Amino acid sequence: MRNRQWTGKWPGSYGEATRAGGSFVIFSGVAAAKIAVGTMAVAITNAAVDTLARSLALELAPIRVNAISPGVIDTGAWDAFGERGKADYFAGISSRNPAGRIGTIEDIAQGVLFALTNTFLTGQTLHIDGGEPLT
Repeated sequence: MRNRQWTGKWPGSYGEATRAGGSFVIFSGVAAAKIAVGTMAVAITNAAVDTLARSLALELAPIRVNAISPGVIDTGAWDAFGERGKADYFAGISSRNPAGRIGTIEDIAQGVLFALTNTFLTGQTLHIDGGEPLT
């Protein structure tokens, strides 16, 4: 039996995910892979989530744990920029990233479903970011 002192709980207390074939998906973000001035706190937090996914995959095995690292996704999170500011920001990102577009909620949902249903995937971070860190 592995030492599970980090939580003080046996994995059986985590509910449905602990059943055979169970899986957790946690969220990171593109800031861990594409460092920019002024984003240090977000970058550190995102990188910590990436490490957490790998650590939990070992700690909670055979429960699978993976992370999703979205890039710029068209959600309400950008509404504070205003309609024109959001459009300009999205146009700039789209022109630079290899995918040539902004991500959608459906792009992320497909990644989450893949992570939840692929029974041989654990301890990984799926970068669903249109190649943004490459630019």
